[in-house]
Amino acid sequence: METLDTSAWLKAQRPQVAGPLRAAAIAGATAGSLAVVQAWGLAWVVDGAVFGGQGLTQLMPWLWVLLPVFALRAALQWRADRWAFQAAQQIKRSVRSRLLEQFRVLGPAGLAEERSGELASVLVDSVEGLEPYFARYLPAVALVGVIPLVLLVAVLPADWLSALVLLVTAPLIPLFMILIGNGAERLNRRQWRVLTRLGGRFLDVLQGLTTLKIFNASRREAEAIARSSDAFRRNTMAVLRLAFLSSAVLEFFTAISIAVIAVFIGFRLLNGEMDFFHGFFVLLLAPEFYLPLRNLGAQHHARMETVGAAEDIVRLLQRKPYIPPAVMERTPIPTLADIHFKGVGFRYPDGRLGLEGLNITLPAGRHTVLVGPSGAGKSTLVALLLRFIPPTQGQILLGSTPLENIGYADWQRKVAWISQRPRLFSTSVRENIRLGEPGADDRAIQTAAEKALAWDFIKELPDGLDTRLGDGGHPLSGGERQRIAIARAMLRYSPIVVLDEPTAHLDTEAEKQVRQALKSLTRNRTVVSVVHRLGGVGDVDQVVVLDAGRLVEAGCPDPLSQGVDRYQELLVKQA
Repeated sequence: METLDTSAWLKAQRPQVAGPLRAAAIAGATAGSLAVVQAWGLAWVVDGAVFGGQGLTQLMPWLWVLLPVFALRAALQWRADRWAFQAAQQIKRSVRSRLLEQFRVLGPAGLAEERSGELASVLVDSVEGLEPYFARYLPAVALVGVIPLVLLVAVLPADWLSALVLLVTAPLIPLFMILIGNGAERLNRRQWRVLTRLGGRFLDVLQGLTTLKIFNASRREAEAIARSSDAFRRNTMAVLRLAFLSSAVLEFFTAISIAVIAVFIGFRLLNGEMDFFHGFFVLLLAPEFYLPLRNLGAQHHARMETVGAAEDIVRLLQRKPYIPPAVMERTPIPTLADIHFKGVGFRYPDGRLGLEGLNITLPAGRHTVLVGPSGAGKSTLVALLLRFIPPTQGQILLGSTPLENIGYADWQRKVAWISQRPRLFSTSVRENIRLGEPGADDRAIQTAAEKALAWDFIKELPDGLDTRLGDGGHPLSGGERQRIAIARAMLRYSPIVVLDEPTAHLDTEAEKQVRQALKSLTRNRTVVSVVHRLGGVGDVDQVVVLDAGRLVEAGCPDPLSQGVDRYQELLVKQA
Protein backbone atom coordinates (compact mmCIF):
# COMPACT_ATOMS: atom_id res chain seq x y z
CA MET A 1 0.00 0.00 0.00
CA GLU A 2 1.26 3.46 -0.89
CA THR A 3 2.47 5.53 2.06
CA LEU A 4 0.18 8.45 2.76
CA ASP A 5 2.08 11.75 2.81
CA THR A 6 -0.26 13.52 5.19
CA SER A 7 2.07 16.47 5.81
CA ALA A 8 2.33 17.15 2.06
CA TRP A 9 -1.46 17.03 1.78
CA LEU A 10 -1.84 19.55 4.61
CA LYS A 11 0.62 21.89 2.91
CA ALA A 12 -1.33 21.56 -0.34
CA GLN A 13 -4.43 22.97 1.38
CA ARG A 14 -2.73 26.27 2.28
CA PRO A 15 -3.40 28.09 -1.05
CA GLN A 16 -7.15 27.80 -0.39
CA VAL A 17 -6.82 30.10 2.64
CA ALA A 18 -3.76 32.12 1.64
CA GLY A 19 -5.66 35.41 2.04
CA PRO A 20 -6.87 34.98 5.65
CA LEU A 21 -3.58 33.41 6.72
CA ARG A 22 -1.57 36.26 5.18
CA ALA A 23 -3.80 38.81 6.90
CA ALA A 24 -3.43 36.97 10.22
CA ALA A 25 0.37 36.89 9.82
CA ILE A 26 0.56 40.63 9.05
CA ALA A 27 -1.70 41.53 11.99
CA GLY A 28 0.24 39.23 14.34
CA ALA A 29 3.62 40.53 13.16
CA THR A 30 2.46 44.13 13.59
CA ALA A 31 1.20 43.36 17.10
CA GLY A 32 4.51 41.69 17.96
CA SER A 33 6.54 44.59 16.55
CA LEU A 34 4.57 47.04 18.69
CA ALA A 35 6.28 45.36 21.65
CA VAL A 36 9.33 47.51 20.81
CA VAL A 37 7.29 50.73 21.19
CA GLN A 38 5.62 49.37 24.32
CA ALA A 39 8.92 48.37 25.95
CA TRP A 40 10.55 51.67 25.00
CA GLY A 41 7.67 53.67 26.55
CA LEU A 42 7.60 51.61 29.73
CA ALA A 43 11.37 51.83 30.14
CA TRP A 44 11.22 55.61 29.63
CA VAL A 45 8.42 56.01 32.22
CA VAL A 46 10.07 53.80 34.87
CA ASP A 47 13.49 55.35 34.31
CA GLY A 48 12.03 58.85 34.60
CA ALA A 49 10.05 58.03 37.72
CA VAL A 50 12.84 56.16 39.57
CA PHE A 51 16.03 57.85 38.42
CA GLY A 52 14.92 61.02 36.68
CA GLY A 53 12.85 62.41 39.53
CA GLN A 54 9.88 63.10 37.24
CA GLY A 55 6.39 63.23 38.69
CA LEU A 56 3.06 62.09 37.34
CA THR A 57 2.48 65.39 35.56
CA GLN A 58 5.66 65.08 33.49
CA LEU A 59 5.07 61.35 32.76
CA MET A 60 1.36 61.62 31.94
CA PRO A 61 1.89 62.35 28.19
CA TRP A 62 3.94 59.15 27.87
CA LEU A 63 1.25 57.17 29.70
CA TRP A 64 -1.37 58.51 27.29
CA VAL A 65 0.82 57.41 24.38
CA LEU A 66 1.22 53.92 25.86
CA LEU A 67 -2.54 53.42 26.34
CA PRO A 68 -3.43 53.31 22.59
CA VAL A 69 -0.34 51.14 21.98
CA PHE A 70 -1.70 48.56 24.44
CA ALA A 71 -5.16 48.78 22.90
CA LEU A 72 -3.89 48.56 19.32
CA ARG A 73 -1.70 45.59 20.12
CA ALA A 74 -4.59 43.73 21.76
CA ALA A 75 -6.93 44.58 18.85
CA LEU A 76 -4.41 43.39 16.26
CA GLN A 77 -3.85 40.14 18.11
CA TRP A 78 -7.61 39.56 18.38
CA ARG A 79 -8.03 40.29 14.68
CA ALA A 80 -5.17 37.94 13.80
CA ASP A 81 -6.80 35.14 15.80
CA ARG A 82 -10.13 35.78 14.07
CA TRP A 83 -8.57 35.64 10.59
CA ALA A 84 -6.75 32.42 11.45
CA PHE A 85 -9.97 30.93 12.81
CA GLN A 86 -11.83 31.91 9.62
CA ALA A 87 -9.14 30.18 7.57
CA ALA A 88 -9.57 27.00 9.62
CA GLN A 89 -13.36 27.15 9.23
CA GLN A 90 -13.02 27.56 5.47
CA ILE A 91 -10.70 24.54 5.26
CA LYS A 92 -13.05 22.41 7.36
CA ARG A 93 -16.04 23.28 5.17
CA SER A 94 -14.02 22.54 2.03
CA VAL A 95 -12.65 19.20 3.27
CA ARG A 96 -16.04 18.09 4.59
CA SER A 97 -17.63 18.90 1.22
CA ARG A 98 -14.88 17.00 -0.59
CA LEU A 99 -15.35 13.99 1.67
CA LEU A 100 -19.10 13.95 1.07
CA GLU A 101 -18.52 14.23 -2.67
CA GLN A 102 -15.94 11.43 -2.44
CA PHE A 103 -18.47 9.25 -0.61
CA ARG A 104 -20.94 9.93 -3.41
CA VAL A 105 -18.40 9.03 -6.08
CA LEU A 106 -17.21 5.90 -4.25
CA GLY A 107 -20.77 4.76 -3.82
CA PRO A 108 -21.99 1.76 -1.78
CA ALA A 109 -19.46 -0.61 -3.36
CA GLY A 110 -16.49 1.66 -2.67
CA LEU A 111 -17.48 2.14 0.97
CA ALA A 112 -18.64 -1.42 1.62
CA GLU A 113 -15.55 -2.24 3.69
CA GLU A 114 -15.81 0.94 5.78
CA ARG A 115 -17.72 0.98 9.04
CA SER A 116 -20.38 3.67 9.22
CA GLY A 117 -19.19 4.73 12.67
CA GLU A 118 -15.64 5.26 11.40
CA LEU A 119 -16.90 7.30 8.44
CA ALA A 120 -18.95 9.46 10.81
CA SER A 121 -15.91 9.90 13.04
CA VAL A 122 -13.82 11.04 10.05
CA LEU A 123 -16.51 13.52 8.94
CA VAL A 124 -16.85 14.99 12.43
CA ASP A 125 -13.81 14.41 14.65
CA SER A 126 -11.06 14.16 12.03
CA VAL A 127 -12.24 17.24 10.13
CA GLU A 128 -12.50 19.20 13.39
CA GLY A 129 -8.95 18.06 14.14
CA LEU A 130 -7.71 20.14 11.18
CA GLU A 131 -8.50 23.40 12.99
CA PRO A 132 -5.40 23.60 15.25
CA TYR A 133 -3.06 23.33 12.26
CA PHE A 134 -4.58 26.22 10.33
CA ALA A 135 -5.79 28.35 13.24
CA ARG A 136 -2.70 28.10 15.45
CA TYR A 137 0.27 26.27 13.95
CA LEU A 138 0.58 28.06 10.58
CA PRO A 139 0.23 31.57 12.13
CA ALA A 140 2.86 30.57 14.70
CA VAL A 141 5.23 29.48 11.91
CA ALA A 142 4.72 32.79 10.11
CA LEU A 143 5.37 34.88 13.23
CA VAL A 144 8.46 32.99 14.36
CA GLY A 145 10.32 34.18 11.27
CA VAL A 146 9.40 37.85 11.73
CA ILE A 147 8.96 38.95 15.35
CA PRO A 148 12.26 37.59 16.80
CA LEU A 149 14.16 39.22 13.94
CA VAL A 150 12.48 42.60 14.53
CA LEU A 151 13.17 42.43 18.27
CA LEU A 152 16.77 41.34 17.69
CA VAL A 153 17.33 44.39 15.49
CA ALA A 154 15.82 46.58 18.23
CA VAL A 155 18.00 45.05 20.98
CA LEU A 156 21.28 45.12 19.05
CA PRO A 157 21.92 48.92 19.27
CA ALA A 158 20.91 48.96 22.96
CA ASP A 159 23.05 45.97 24.07
CA TRP A 160 25.04 43.84 21.66
CA LEU A 161 25.86 41.25 24.37
CA SER A 162 22.18 40.55 25.09
CA ALA A 163 21.53 40.36 21.35
CA LEU A 164 24.29 37.75 21.09
CA VAL A 165 22.73 35.69 23.90
CA LEU A 166 19.35 35.86 22.14
CA LEU A 167 20.90 34.80 18.85
CA VAL A 168 22.74 31.82 20.37
CA THR A 169 19.90 30.48 22.54
CA ALA A 170 17.05 30.95 20.07
CA PRO A 171 17.77 27.80 17.97
CA LEU A 172 17.78 25.58 21.07
CA ILE A 173 14.01 25.86 21.49
CA PRO A 174 12.94 24.54 18.05
CA LEU A 175 15.72 21.93 18.23
CA PHE A 176 14.35 20.35 21.39
CA MET A 177 10.83 20.82 20.07
CA ILE A 178 11.68 18.62 17.07
CA LEU A 179 13.61 16.02 19.09
CA ILE A 180 10.80 15.48 21.58
CA GLY A 181 7.99 16.05 19.10
CA ASN A 182 8.87 13.22 16.73
CA GLY A 183 8.07 10.58 19.32
CA ALA A 184 4.84 12.31 20.28
CA GLU A 185 3.77 12.45 16.63
CA ARG A 186 3.93 8.67 16.26
CA LEU A 187 1.90 8.20 19.43
CA ASN A 188 -0.62 10.81 18.31
CA ARG A 189 -1.19 9.14 14.94
CA ARG A 190 -1.83 5.84 16.68
CA GLN A 191 -4.30 7.49 19.04
CA TRP A 192 -6.34 8.92 16.17
CA ARG A 193 -6.61 5.49 14.56
CA VAL A 194 -7.72 4.00 17.88
CA LEU A 195 -10.27 6.80 18.38
CA THR A 196 -11.75 6.21 14.92
CA ARG A 197 -12.08 2.47 15.52
CA LEU A 198 -13.54 3.06 18.97
CA GLY A 199 -16.16 5.43 17.53
CA GLY A 200 -17.05 2.88 14.85
CA ARG A 201 -17.45 0.10 17.37
CA PHE A 202 -19.56 2.25 19.68
CA LEU A 203 -21.97 3.12 16.83
CA ASP A 204 -22.18 -0.54 15.79
CA VAL A 205 -23.09 -1.50 19.35
CA LEU A 206 -25.78 1.20 19.52
CA GLN A 207 -27.28 0.07 16.21
CA GLY A 208 -27.31 -3.56 17.35
CA LEU A 209 -28.49 -2.87 20.89
CA THR A 210 -31.78 -4.71 20.37
CA THR A 211 -29.99 -7.88 19.24
CA LEU A 212 -27.51 -7.59 22.12
CA LYS A 213 -30.34 -7.28 24.66
CA ILE A 214 -32.19 -10.28 23.19
CA PHE A 215 -29.08 -12.46 23.50
CA ASN A 216 -28.19 -10.99 26.90
CA ALA A 217 -24.87 -9.73 25.52
CA SER A 218 -25.28 -6.00 26.14
CA ARG A 219 -23.41 -6.04 29.46
CA ARG A 220 -20.51 -7.94 27.89
CA GLU A 221 -20.25 -5.43 25.04
CA ALA A 222 -20.47 -2.53 27.50
CA GLU A 223 -17.57 -4.00 29.47
CA ALA A 224 -15.55 -4.48 26.27
CA ILE A 225 -16.12 -0.84 25.28
CA ALA A 226 -15.18 0.23 28.81
CA ARG A 227 -11.90 -1.69 28.54
CA SER A 228 -11.16 -0.17 25.14
CA SER A 229 -11.98 3.29 26.45
CA ASP A 230 -9.72 2.81 29.45
CA ALA A 231 -6.86 1.68 27.20
CA PHE A 232 -7.44 4.75 25.04
CA ARG A 233 -7.37 6.94 28.16
CA ARG A 234 -4.04 5.45 29.30
CA ASN A 235 -2.48 5.93 25.87
CA THR A 236 -3.80 9.50 25.71
CA MET A 237 -2.17 10.24 29.05
CA ALA A 238 1.11 8.87 27.66
CA VAL A 239 0.87 11.33 24.77
CA LEU A 240 0.06 14.16 27.18
CA ARG A 241 3.03 13.27 29.38
CA LEU A 242 5.30 13.58 26.39
CA ALA A 243 3.66 16.85 25.40
CA PHE A 244 4.07 18.27 28.90
CA LEU A 245 7.69 17.16 28.93
CA SER A 246 8.25 19.05 25.70
CA SER A 247 6.57 22.17 27.11
CA ALA A 248 8.60 21.92 30.31
CA VAL A 249 11.87 21.70 28.34
CA LEU A 250 10.92 24.73 26.24
CA GLU A 251 9.97 26.74 29.33
CA PHE A 252 13.20 25.69 31.05
CA PHE A 253 15.44 26.89 28.23
CA THR A 254 13.44 30.08 27.87
CA ALA A 255 13.72 30.83 31.59
CA ILE A 256 17.46 30.05 31.60
CA SER A 257 18.06 32.31 28.60
CA ILE A 258 16.14 35.22 30.12
CA ALA A 259 17.97 34.67 33.44
CA VAL A 260 21.35 34.81 31.66
CA ILE A 261 20.41 38.12 30.03
CA ALA A 262 19.15 39.47 33.38
CA VAL A 263 22.42 38.49 35.10
CA PHE A 264 24.56 40.14 32.39
CA ILE A 265 22.48 43.30 32.57
CA GLY A 266 22.51 43.34 36.39
CA PHE A 267 26.31 43.05 36.67
CA ARG A 268 26.85 45.82 34.13
CA LEU A 269 24.36 48.06 35.90
CA LEU A 270 26.25 47.54 39.16
CA ASN A 271 29.57 48.32 37.46
CA GLY A 272 28.16 51.37 35.77
CA GLU A 273 28.78 49.95 32.31
CA MET A 274 25.13 50.27 31.31
CA ASP A 275 22.35 52.73 32.09
CA PHE A 276 19.03 51.61 33.58
CA PHE A 277 16.92 52.74 30.63
CA HIS A 278 18.63 50.49 28.08
CA GLY A 279 18.97 47.59 30.52
CA PHE A 280 15.27 47.67 31.43
CA PHE A 281 14.32 48.08 27.75
CA VAL A 282 16.28 44.95 26.77
CA LEU A 283 14.92 42.99 29.76
CA LEU A 284 11.34 43.82 28.74
CA LEU A 285 11.96 42.64 25.18
CA ALA A 286 13.63 39.33 26.13
CA PRO A 287 10.36 37.49 27.01
CA GLU A 288 8.73 38.96 23.89
CA PHE A 289 11.62 37.59 21.80
CA TYR A 290 11.11 34.03 23.09
CA LEU A 291 7.29 34.17 23.05
CA PRO A 292 6.87 33.25 19.33
CA LEU A 293 9.41 30.44 19.74
CA ARG A 294 7.60 29.08 22.79
CA ASN A 295 4.29 29.43 21.01
CA LEU A 296 5.64 27.50 18.02
CA GLY A 297 6.80 24.75 20.36
CA ALA A 298 3.34 24.54 21.92
CA GLN A 299 1.59 24.60 18.54
CA HIS A 300 3.91 21.90 17.22
CA HIS A 301 1.72 19.52 19.22
CA ALA A 302 -1.31 20.99 17.45
CA ARG A 303 0.36 20.09 14.16
CA MET A 304 0.99 16.53 15.36
CA GLU A 305 -2.66 16.22 16.37
CA THR A 306 -3.77 17.43 12.95
CA VAL A 307 -1.42 15.05 11.11
CA GLY A 308 -2.99 12.16 13.02
CA ALA A 309 -6.50 13.43 12.33
CA ALA A 310 -5.81 13.95 8.61
CA GLU A 311 -4.50 10.43 8.04
CA ASP A 312 -7.95 8.88 7.53
CA ILE A 313 -9.12 11.91 5.54
CA VAL A 314 -6.25 11.52 3.08
CA ARG A 315 -6.80 7.76 2.88
CA LEU A 316 -10.43 8.22 1.90
CA LEU A 317 -9.78 11.08 -0.52
CA GLN A 318 -7.06 9.07 -2.28
CA ARG A 319 -9.22 6.00 -2.71
CA LYS A 320 -10.00 5.32 -6.36
CA PRO A 321 -13.69 4.85 -7.21
CA TYR A 322 -14.87 1.81 -9.12
CA ILE A 323 -16.40 4.15 -11.71
CA PRO A 324 -14.23 7.23 -12.46
CA PRO A 325 -16.05 10.61 -12.19
CA ALA A 326 -15.35 11.28 -15.90
CA VAL A 327 -17.42 8.21 -16.81
CA MET A 328 -20.22 9.36 -14.53
CA GLU A 329 -20.84 12.52 -16.56
CA ARG A 330 -21.18 11.17 -20.10
CA THR A 331 -23.87 12.30 -22.53
CA PRO A 332 -27.29 10.85 -21.57
CA ILE A 333 -28.90 8.32 -23.89
CA PRO A 334 -32.63 8.04 -23.16
CA THR A 335 -33.31 4.85 -25.17
CA LEU A 336 -34.61 1.86 -23.19
CA ALA A 337 -34.35 -1.70 -24.50
CA ASP A 338 -33.29 -5.22 -23.52
CA ILE A 339 -30.29 -5.39 -21.18
CA HIS A 340 -27.57 -7.77 -22.37
CA PHE A 341 -24.78 -9.23 -20.22
CA LYS A 342 -22.08 -10.46 -22.64
CA GLY A 343 -19.26 -12.43 -21.05
CA VAL A 344 -19.53 -10.29 -17.93
CA GLY A 345 -17.20 -11.04 -15.05
CA PHE A 346 -16.15 -9.22 -11.89
CA ARG A 347 -13.44 -9.78 -9.32
CA TYR A 348 -13.20 -7.76 -6.14
CA PRO A 349 -9.92 -6.04 -5.25
CA ASP A 350 -9.14 -8.74 -2.68
CA GLY A 351 -9.35 -11.42 -5.41
CA ARG A 352 -12.81 -12.79 -4.57
CA LEU A 353 -14.84 -13.93 -7.58
CA GLY A 354 -18.15 -12.12 -8.00
CA LEU A 355 -19.19 -13.26 -11.47
CA GLU A 356 -17.51 -15.03 -14.36
CA GLY A 357 -18.50 -15.35 -18.03
CA LEU A 358 -22.14 -14.30 -17.55
CA ASN A 359 -24.24 -14.30 -20.75
CA ILE A 360 -27.90 -13.45 -20.18
CA THR A 361 -30.54 -11.03 -21.47
CA LEU A 362 -33.00 -9.15 -19.26
CA PRO A 363 -36.00 -8.57 -21.56
CA ALA A 364 -37.48 -5.08 -21.56
CA GLY A 365 -40.84 -4.89 -19.81
CA ARG A 366 -40.48 -8.40 -18.36
CA HIS A 367 -39.86 -9.81 -14.88
CA THR A 368 -36.57 -11.68 -14.31
CA VAL A 369 -35.84 -13.46 -11.03
CA LEU A 370 -32.30 -14.20 -9.78
CA VAL A 371 -32.01 -17.29 -7.59
CA GLY A 372 -29.12 -19.18 -6.10
CA PRO A 373 -27.43 -19.96 -2.78
CA SER A 374 -25.62 -17.37 -0.71
CA GLY A 375 -22.46 -16.22 -2.50
CA ALA A 376 -23.81 -17.21 -5.91
CA GLY A 377 -23.25 -13.74 -7.38
CA LYS A 378 -26.76 -12.25 -7.17
CA SER A 379 -25.68 -9.14 -5.26
CA THR A 380 -22.73 -8.62 -7.61
CA LEU A 381 -25.06 -8.78 -10.64
CA VAL A 382 -27.36 -6.20 -9.03
CA ALA A 383 -24.39 -3.94 -8.20
CA LEU A 384 -23.31 -4.15 -11.84
CA LEU A 385 -26.82 -3.35 -13.02
CA LEU A 386 -27.03 -0.38 -10.66
CA ARG A 387 -23.56 0.69 -11.87
CA PHE A 388 -22.07 0.75 -8.41
CA ILE A 389 -19.21 -1.27 -9.92
CA PRO A 390 -18.02 -1.78 -13.53
CA PRO A 391 -17.39 -5.26 -14.99
CA THR A 392 -13.76 -6.35 -14.94
CA GLN A 393 -14.43 -8.38 -18.08
CA GLY A 394 -17.13 -8.45 -20.74
CA GLN A 395 -19.72 -5.77 -21.41
CA ILE A 396 -23.24 -4.75 -20.40
CA LEU A 397 -25.39 -3.24 -23.15
CA LEU A 398 -28.70 -1.41 -23.22
CA GLY A 399 -29.91 -2.56 -26.59
CA SER A 400 -26.79 -2.02 -28.68
CA THR A 401 -25.37 0.78 -26.49
CA PRO A 402 -22.64 -0.08 -23.95
CA LEU A 403 -23.78 0.86 -20.47
CA GLU A 404 -20.58 2.82 -19.81
CA ASN A 405 -21.55 5.23 -22.63
CA ILE A 406 -24.73 6.24 -20.85
CA GLY A 407 -24.60 9.16 -18.43
CA TYR A 408 -24.26 7.84 -14.89
CA ALA A 409 -26.81 10.23 -13.39
CA ASP A 410 -29.22 9.54 -16.25
CA TRP A 411 -28.90 5.79 -15.72
CA GLN A 412 -29.54 6.16 -12.00
CA ARG A 413 -32.81 7.92 -12.81
CA LYS A 414 -33.83 4.93 -14.95
CA VAL A 415 -33.42 2.49 -12.06
CA ALA A 416 -35.50 2.13 -8.89
CA TRP A 417 -34.21 -0.13 -6.13
CA ILE A 418 -36.17 -1.51 -3.18
CA SER A 419 -34.28 -3.60 -0.66
CA GLN A 420 -35.30 -5.86 2.20
CA ARG A 421 -34.90 -3.01 4.65
CA PRO A 422 -35.32 0.30 2.78
CA ARG A 423 -33.55 3.28 4.26
CA LEU A 424 -35.86 5.93 5.68
CA PHE A 425 -34.24 9.11 6.94
CA SER A 426 -34.86 11.12 10.09
CA THR A 427 -37.07 13.70 8.41
CA SER A 428 -40.73 14.09 7.43
CA VAL A 429 -42.71 11.46 5.54
CA ARG A 430 -43.02 13.96 2.69
CA GLU A 431 -39.24 14.35 2.34
CA ASN A 432 -38.73 10.60 2.50
CA ILE A 433 -41.16 10.01 -0.37
CA ARG A 434 -39.86 12.78 -2.62
CA LEU A 435 -36.22 11.89 -2.08
CA GLY A 436 -35.68 11.35 -5.81
CA GLU A 437 -38.03 14.17 -6.91
CA PRO A 438 -37.33 17.13 -4.59
CA GLY A 439 -39.70 19.40 -6.54
CA ALA A 440 -42.75 17.13 -6.35
CA ASP A 441 -45.91 18.74 -4.94
CA ASP A 442 -48.24 17.21 -2.35
CA ARG A 443 -50.75 16.10 -4.99
CA ALA A 444 -48.11 13.99 -6.78
CA ILE A 445 -46.89 12.63 -3.44
CA GLN A 446 -50.42 11.63 -2.43
CA THR A 447 -51.01 9.93 -5.79
CA ALA A 448 -47.79 7.92 -5.43
CA ALA A 449 -48.70 7.01 -1.84
CA GLU A 450 -52.17 5.86 -2.90
CA LYS A 451 -50.73 3.60 -5.63
CA ALA A 452 -48.33 2.17 -3.04
CA LEU A 453 -51.25 1.56 -0.62
CA ALA A 454 -49.52 3.86 1.87
CA TRP A 455 -51.89 6.84 1.95
CA ASP A 456 -54.38 5.24 4.38
CA PHE A 457 -51.83 4.98 7.19
CA ILE A 458 -50.02 8.22 6.28
CA LYS A 459 -53.12 10.35 6.76
CA GLU A 460 -53.65 8.71 10.17
CA LEU A 461 -50.22 9.82 11.41
CA PRO A 462 -50.20 12.73 13.90
CA ASP A 463 -49.07 15.31 11.33
CA GLY A 464 -49.79 13.45 8.10
CA LEU A 465 -47.06 14.04 5.52
CA ASP A 466 -45.33 16.39 7.98
CA THR A 467 -44.87 13.64 10.57
CA ARG A 468 -41.19 13.41 11.36
CA LEU A 469 -39.78 9.89 11.35
CA GLY A 470 -37.11 8.69 13.72
CA ASP A 471 -33.92 6.87 12.84
CA GLY A 472 -34.65 3.97 10.48
CA GLY A 473 -38.30 5.01 10.01
CA HIS A 474 -39.49 4.70 13.61
CA PRO A 475 -42.39 4.34 14.52
CA LEU A 476 -43.55 2.78 11.23
CA SER A 477 -43.88 -1.00 10.94
CA GLY A 478 -41.84 -3.04 8.47
CA GLY A 479 -44.67 -3.22 5.94
CA GLU A 480 -45.36 0.52 6.22
CA ARG A 481 -41.69 1.30 5.60
CA GLN A 482 -41.70 -0.87 2.50
CA ARG A 483 -44.78 0.92 1.16
CA ILE A 484 -43.11 4.29 1.78
CA ALA A 485 -40.17 3.02 -0.28
CA ILE A 486 -42.54 1.85 -3.02
CA ALA A 487 -44.23 5.27 -3.02
CA ARG A 488 -40.79 6.84 -3.37
CA ALA A 489 -40.15 4.68 -6.46
CA MET A 490 -43.66 5.43 -7.79
CA LEU A 491 -43.11 9.18 -7.57
CA ARG A 492 -39.99 9.09 -9.72
CA TYR A 493 -40.80 7.06 -12.79
CA SER A 494 -38.01 4.56 -13.45
CA PRO A 495 -38.46 2.04 -16.28
CA ILE A 496 -36.15 -0.46 -14.54
CA VAL A 497 -37.01 -1.80 -11.08
CA VAL A 498 -34.65 -3.90 -8.95
CA LEU A 499 -36.20 -5.73 -5.99
CA ASP A 500 -34.12 -7.39 -3.28
CA GLU A 501 -36.65 -9.65 -1.52
CA PRO A 502 -38.86 -6.69 -0.46
CA THR A 503 -41.35 -8.97 1.35
CA ALA A 504 -38.74 -10.63 3.57
CA HIS A 505 -39.17 -10.22 7.34
CA LEU A 506 -42.86 -9.26 6.95
CA ASP A 507 -45.90 -10.96 8.42
CA THR A 508 -48.53 -12.48 6.14
CA GLU A 509 -50.82 -9.45 6.05
CA ALA A 510 -48.02 -6.95 5.50
CA GLU A 511 -46.52 -9.17 2.79
CA LYS A 512 -49.89 -9.30 1.00
CA GLN A 513 -50.19 -5.49 1.03
CA VAL A 514 -46.61 -4.98 -0.18
CA ARG A 515 -47.09 -7.51 -3.01
CA GLN A 516 -50.24 -5.71 -4.10
CA ALA A 517 -48.40 -2.38 -4.09
CA LEU A 518 -45.53 -3.90 -6.07
CA LYS A 519 -47.93 -4.95 -8.83
CA SER A 520 -48.65 -1.29 -9.55
CA LEU A 521 -44.96 -0.39 -9.43
CA THR A 522 -43.72 -3.15 -11.74
CA ARG A 523 -46.42 -2.94 -14.39
CA ASN A 524 -44.92 -2.36 -17.88
CA ARG A 525 -41.39 -2.08 -16.48
CA THR A 526 -38.23 -4.15 -16.66
CA VAL A 527 -38.10 -5.89 -13.28
CA VAL A 528 -35.16 -7.77 -11.74
CA SER A 529 -35.86 -9.54 -8.44
CA VAL A 530 -33.30 -11.09 -6.12
CA VAL A 531 -34.99 -13.99 -4.37
CA HIS A 532 -33.69 -15.85 -1.35
CA ARG A 533 -36.97 -17.61 -0.57
CA LEU A 534 -38.17 -19.48 -3.67
CA GLY A 535 -41.72 -19.68 -2.45
CA GLY A 536 -41.98 -15.96 -3.12
CA VAL A 537 -41.07 -16.09 -6.81
CA GLY A 538 -44.65 -15.61 -7.98
CA ASP A 539 -45.56 -14.72 -11.57
CA VAL A 540 -42.33 -14.12 -13.51
CA ASP A 541 -41.14 -14.36 -17.12
CA GLN A 542 -37.60 -15.61 -16.61
CA VAL A 543 -35.59 -17.33 -13.88
CA VAL A 544 -31.79 -17.02 -13.79
CA VAL A 545 -30.03 -19.59 -11.59
CA LEU A 546 -26.55 -18.63 -10.37
CA ASP A 547 -24.04 -20.63 -8.38
CA ALA A 548 -20.45 -19.73 -7.38
CA GLY A 549 -20.49 -16.69 -9.68
CA ARG A 550 -21.51 -18.63 -12.80
CA LEU A 551 -24.73 -19.01 -14.75
CA VAL A 552 -26.23 -22.47 -14.19
CA GLU A 553 -29.59 -22.18 -15.94
CA ALA A 554 -31.93 -19.57 -17.38
CA GLY A 555 -35.44 -19.82 -18.77
CA CYS A 556 -39.13 -19.88 -17.94
CA PRO A 557 -39.84 -21.04 -14.37
CA ASP A 558 -42.24 -23.90 -15.23
CA PRO A 559 -39.94 -25.88 -17.58
CA LEU A 560 -37.04 -25.40 -15.20
CA SER A 561 -39.00 -26.73 -12.23
CA GLN A 562 -40.01 -29.85 -14.19
CA GLY A 563 -36.48 -31.10 -14.93
CA VAL A 564 -33.66 -32.49 -12.82
CA ASP A 565 -31.56 -29.38 -12.52
CA ARG A 566 -30.11 -26.93 -10.05
CA TYR A 567 -33.33 -24.90 -9.90
CA GLN A 568 -35.32 -27.99 -8.94
CA GLU A 569 -32.75 -28.81 -6.23
CA LEU A 570 -33.24 -25.35 -4.75
CA LEU A 571 -37.00 -25.80 -4.87
CA VAL A 572 -36.73 -29.14 -3.08
CA LYS A 573 -34.41 -27.77 -0.37
CA GLN A 574 -36.74 -24.90 0.42
CA ALA A 575 -40.00 -26.82 0.05
